[in-house]
Amino acid sequence: MRARGYEVDDWHIDVEDLKDLRGFGPIEHDFSRARTVVGTHRPANNAGKSLILQGHCDVVPAGPLDMWETPPFSPAVKDGKMYGRGACDMKSGTIGALYALDAIEAAGLRPTGRIHFQSVIEEESTGVGALSTLQRGYRADACFIPEPTGGKMVRSQVGVIWFRLKVRGIPVHVAHAGSGANAIMAAYHLIHSLQKLEAAWNERAKADRHFKTLTHPINFNPGIIKGGDWASSVPAWCDVDCRIAVLPGWSIADCQKEILACIAAASRDHRFSPIIRPMWNGLASCRKAMN
Repeated sequence: MRARGYEVDDWHIDVEDLKDLRGFGPIEHDFSRARTVVGTHRPANNAGKSLILQGHCDVVPAGPLDMWETPPFSPAVKDGKMYGRGACDMKSGTIGALYALDAIEAAGLRPTGRIHFQSVIEEESTGVGALSTLQRGYRADACFIPEPTGGKMVRSQVGVIWFRLKVRGIPVHVAHAGSGANAIMAAYHLIHSLQKLEAAWNERAKADRHFKTLTHPINFNPGIIKGGDWASSVPAWCDVDCRIAVLPGWSIADCQKEILACIAAASRDHRFSPIIRPMWNGLASCRKAMN
């Protein structure tokens, strides 16, 4: 960006500066090297409207390596397409936006409005990279994010709530399984109930002006499950990390209450009497302890 004549702002993100801002989500991994980079085109006479172009450079885990035809972090080009983790989502969009600015200049044109070209991280989880640009003071009349979502303009987007189910069971030897409480099976019971909540929210979405034409805009996903210590012991614990979408305008606090109410109702249906303790704390989390 310096080679293109942009003003460059390159800084390390301090989570302490962000933790009290609206929309902050806690970071659960090493964030000491986290950076945000912004390049700014600032015209001599600021006559036009300002624009933010933002792309993210973080990626989701690669998954099982034996399912990849080529190594995920060694880019490969086949039939005119690049394959590799993050090539599409969304380094392609980020580079596309940069080349669009190059094309404008190559055509002999100079934008009369301020343009901020932003490279952020953590889009896949908390969004604190984008939040850091706001904390830094960056604003514009419009923001365009060239995310490769079907190659179409998206004018409204879902938000998400992440939460963790922490289920506690009663451990016994499998020979006496009937006298214990299987935390993994109890977790599945809760998951099935949350799928019913997902269906109810999709019915509610039919009244939304932006999402009513979509068949299934609300998706619930139990994405990580861990539990148990020994195959011959009835598992005493099970943790399930979940994600569910929410529509613009929906109250996060109200949706969290609905999730807790769904879990509480499902727990009453279970033959073991659980104790529910909410632990939202940004990344929404629910605790279900089996007594």
